[in-house]
Parts: sequence; structure tokens; C-alpha cells
Amino acid sequence: MKSLLERLKEKVSEALAEVAGEVEIKGAILVPSQNPKFGDYQCNVSMELAGKLGKLRGEKVNPRQVAQSIMEKLEVSELSEEPEIAGPGFINFRLKNDVLGEYAKNMLRDDRLGIAKAAKTERVLVDFSGPNLAKEMHVGHLRSTIIGDSIARFMEFEGHEVLRMNHVGDWGTQFGMLIQYIRETRPEALANPESFEIADLEDFYREAKKMFDDSDEFKDAARKAVVDLQGGDEATLAVWKVFCDESLKHCHEIYKHLDIAIDDRGESAYNDMLKDVVEDLKSAGKAVQTEGAWGVFLDGYKNKDDEPLPTIVQKSDGGYIYATTDLAAIRYRFAEQETDKLIYVTDARQKTHFDQVFEISELMNWAPKDSMRHVGFGMMLGKDGKPFKTRTGGTVKLKDLLAEAESRAGDLAKDLTPGLSEEEYAEIAKAAGLGGVKYSDLSHGVATDYKFDWDKMLATDGNTAIYILMTYARTRGLSRKAGVDVDELVDLVDLPLVHEQEIKLMKKLASTPDIWQGVVRDLAPHQLLGHLYELSREFGSFWNACPILKLEDEELKKSRLALAGGVARVLRWGLSMVGIQTLDKL
Repeated sequence: MKSLLERLKEKVSEALAEVAGEVEIKGAILVPSQNPKFGDYQCNVSMELAGKLGKLRGEKVNPRQVAQSIMEKLEVSELSEEPEIAGPGFINFRLKNDVLGEYAKNMLRDDRLGIAKAAKTERVLVDFSGPNLAKEMHVGHLRSTIIGDSIARFMEFEGHEVLRMNHVGDWGTQFGMLIQYIRETRPEALANPESFEIADLEDFYREAKKMFDDSDEFKDAARKAVVDLQGGDEATLAVWKVFCDESLKHCHEIYKHLDIAIDDRGESAYNDMLKDVVEDLKSAGKAVQTEGAWGVFLDGYKNKDDEPLPTIVQKSDGGYIYATTDLAAIRYRFAEQETDKLIYVTDARQKTHFDQVFEISELMNWAPKDSMRHVGFGMMLGKDGKPFKTRTGGTVKLKDLLAEAESRAGDLAKDLTPGLSEEEYAEIAKAAGLGGVKYSDLSHGVATDYKFDWDKMLATDGNTAIYILMTYARTRGLSRKAGVDVDELVDLVDLPLVHEQEIKLMKKLASTPDIWQGVVRDLAPHQLLGHLYELSREFGSFWNACPILKLEDEELKKSRLALAGGVARVLRWGLSMVGIQTLDKL
């Protein structure tokens, strides 16, 4: 089902081709109007085309004349009112109301809201979350986790087969310390792994670290444990596995609470592949020895002294680093897991690292560079603009943040809607609390830092989850008061075209498929949430301007109720794309 913008763009493109001939136009052919008083869509290419035609002809060409030439070739009467030329050569289009109404009705009645699946479906692996198992998940893991989950949901809705991968840090020198600590303090875990539990991973790590720092004997034993681990000693591996399983249990309690599905594959899974990666790089002449280490020199990478800077793949002591593991993972994912596309969701500061491993992977024909993408995110900051911390300056555990969010949302619900049952308040607390945390993050551009503010997160007005959820709950309240499911009415009656605000609301609904194209192209949750916010605002204006329940005209009442049901459908779908649950009451 083509959107109105796509259909109109095709018509404009046909007319433009006749006027432009062989001249290539780089600008957008048709864009939504910034100001509704000028229409719904605008074609701005006349200025660009006039400049290029002028160079070809060796004379100045008037953009308005170019716009007039395009107008003469246009055949848009089935979609738009008569287009108008404005300013230096803008062509403005205003959709016909009956066309808008018919399209909006069909779009809302479609299970996919008029959004087609991807023309070519692929096997897409999304690498996100990725905590280190030595410590408990903290707020630093929040962004990767919920941004990655949203991107996975986008890809799934597009029809792709999605592999949700949690590349956990389960290997390295710190595990020698933890393994030795288990050996000395939890010997029962060796004989009965099922009895091993860690109530607080942070305390566990802190105690192990203290013994490591205070005792040379413990330190030596911990280093030997690393050797045992890397050498494949069965007893050591058994202890390591017990610790990893217990740590992952903590992680998955949080994933389940956030309604996030993810499969674990630790760094250790690639350990046996690292040697082959380096040897193949050497054999291909891509890795060379540099100051005792082995590295790959890529064009464009230099140190502060403007000297070529290698990507190290093996240290001088024979050890491997993150680049080696990521290269092994990429090779495995494309060769063994038959991945078509790979999306990494990590801290933006890792951009250079991923640029390098992507380029090396392409050089080795392990994966095409354009099939891999790094989505880098900014930091989560406190209200003061500094890294988000506890009042005492410590790291905020993710489970504590989520618990506080639910508690605050529950208190807000009791103020907003007194008289509900405790079960209803608990449901609201979870949906609004967790939804508020997700929305606070995802409503900002992924690459930017953002300030986390409890008051702003729970504000009942503005671009917040609470405001969107309240709008949805208002549509459900209409159902209860009218004695009819407004959602079901969407499939039964036509939408209203009486009041100006009805038309504005329908235009916002009808733009959903076009907004989605940008969301998927840019992997940008904030674009989708911005659309939901604007839709909610338009519904608020419609609510104030257009009586519904007090109408004596039953046909118009049903039409307006159906329009509210259409808003509910889009809000429910849009929030589900970022893992936020809607509420019938708030």
C-alpha cells in the first residue's frame, strides 16, 4: 500500500523528468510542508534545476519559470488540489479531503498500518547490551540494552529474521581473581553448582578485589587460575561456568522485567578462533610485526605524531585483544551463522574500533563493509550534566533505577486516578515506570548525550511516556463511556471530514508510514516517538475542538469515536516498537 507521499512523489518525478531531461537532481523531490498554511507537501527542486540548466545553456534561468514548466507537466488531480507556486519557485500541494479520508481509513484498517515489509528480507544480527559478567548491570548498560531492543523490533517488523545477540564479557584476567575467590570462599559451589547464588554481584566483586589487592598469595593463585582457565583445565572451567551462569541469571532477571528477549554468546566462545584469525591475517600479508606486536595498518589512521597507527590484533606477549575477538565474531557470524547484516549497538566512543574491524573484515573477504553498521550512543547524564551517579557518587545499579521508576510512577498514578485496585496500580506502576525510563532515553537522538531527570520523566505534559500513555488511556476511556470499543469502530465506519481539526489529525495519522521509512533508514527511535508525541498533541486539539459524547448526530459521533480508535491503534503499535506497554487506565 503506497502512502500518499509516495504516490504524489511518483507524479512529481514523472513531470520533473520531462523538464530536467538528463540533468540529475540531488535534492529531495517532495517533502512535507513546514507550515500547513502553504499546503501538505512542497517541491523545492526548481532552484537546483534552474541553476544546472543555466550552466548547460550558458544563461540565467528563472526558478519560477522552471516551476511553471513542471506544473504544466503535472497530473495530480486525482490526489491534490491545484498546486500553487510560491516564493522563488516552491510548488505547494494540498491533498484532497476525500482522498485523505479514504487513505486514512484503509491504512488504519490494515494490520500493518499500510507499511509494507522490506522488499528483500534478510538475516540480521543485532549485537546489544553486552555487560561484563564480573559486575552487576548498571545504568551504563541501559542505553545499549533498550536501543538495541528497539532496533531488533524494527527489523522484526520489517520482516527480517533477527538474531538478538548478547556479546557478554566472560573472559579475561579479572576472572582469575573471581575463580580463586570462589575456590576459597564457596567450596560448596565446586561440588554442588546448583547451590551457588550471588545476592549482590557488586559486593562479590568488591570482596574478591580486596583479597587480590591485600594478599600476594591470593594474587599469585588468581594469576595461576587465569592460566588454568586459558589452558582449558576442567575443574577451573567448571568454576568459571558456575560464576557465568549465576551472573547471567542476574542479567536475565532484568531483561525479563524489561520485556527484552536476547541470547547470550560470550567472548569465550571465540577463544579457540583467535589464533586462526591472526595467522590468516599474517598469511594474507595484512598483519605485520610492529614493536613486537602484530597489527594491521589501514589507510587514514595516524597517531598524534602523524605516524601510521596500526590496529593491534596480537600483543607482544602473545595475548589477544578486543579487535581480535570482534574479528573472530564477525567471521563466525557471516560464515557460520549465515548473517546478511550485522548491527552493533555500543558506546559512540567505540566508533573508531568498529570502523577498523569492519575494514579489516572486508580486506579479508570475511564480510562486506556495507553489511555492517555501528550505532553509537551518547552518555546518560544526571540533571547536573555529569555522569549519572548515586547521591554518594557510586554507580547506580540498573535494577535499583527500575525499582525507583516503578515506585515513583505508582505514586503518580494514585494522585492522578484515585480509587483503583492495588492490582491496577501495580500494573500502571510497572508499565509507566519502565515505559518512562525507556522513553526518556529513546526520545533523544541515539548519538547524543541526554540528562536523566525524574521530574521530566514523569511529567504529564510534554514529550514524555506519561503524556502518550495518558492520551492512549483517554481513547480507552471513550470506549467505556460510549459503551462501544472505539478500536473496533475503525473497521466499521468512515472517518469524519467535517472539522478542520479532524482533517489535521487524519493527516498526522496518514503520515505514519512515511515517518516509519525514516525510522528504519536511520535506526532512530526518537523519530518514531516524536511522531507519537505530535499525534498525541493533535488528538488533544481534536478533543478540545470537536465534541464527541454529547453529539446528537449519531453518525458523526461514531465517526469521531472511530478517529479516536485510529489514534489508539497507531499509539499502541508505535509504543510496542520500542517495548512500551499501553494502559487502559492511568
